[in-house]
Amino acid sequence: MDQRADPPPTWIRLDTAERNRYWWRTALVTLTFTGIAVTAGLTTQAADRWWSVGSIAVFYSLILLTLVNQVNGATCLTPEGMEFRTFFTRRSVPWSEVTAIEKRLRTVRSGTWSEIRVVRVKGRALTVPGAYTARWHDARFEAKLATIRQHWARAAEG
Repeated sequence: MDQRADPPPTWIRLDTAERNRYWWRTALVTLTFTGIAVTAGLTTQAADRWWSVGSIAVFYSLILLTLVNQVNGATCLTPEGMEFRTFFTRRSVPWSEVTAIEKRLRTVRSGTWSEIRVVRVKGRALTVPGAYTARWHDARFEAKLATIRQHWARAAEG
């Protein structure tokens, strides 16, 4: 009779060094948008100035919310499934709904990003919070991917 104890929940999130690196990136983006807003404010006519600066501020606010959401995101792996937690949302995905766990590369102007996606039986694939990197051959990222796949395989056995 197999009486294995359920493993404790495992957290997938950015560690301190990764969070600090992405906070510096957020600071750089903030400085860039501040410069753009100041330039727009100084170069546009008075009647259009607030529209220009306001539009830039609204656009930057959306970007800032996305960056904060990424840095604060985490995933809890339990025997029942995955719990995604971000700054704004909470979502659970049972292991029975998962059909694949894949590494996805996204290439944008600033470089190539790797992220982990959970493909579900029904519905769209979901990005795993706390598991992304902009580095090639990132051992921490690969360890997170392996941990998620191990939990999924363990759930499939039981």
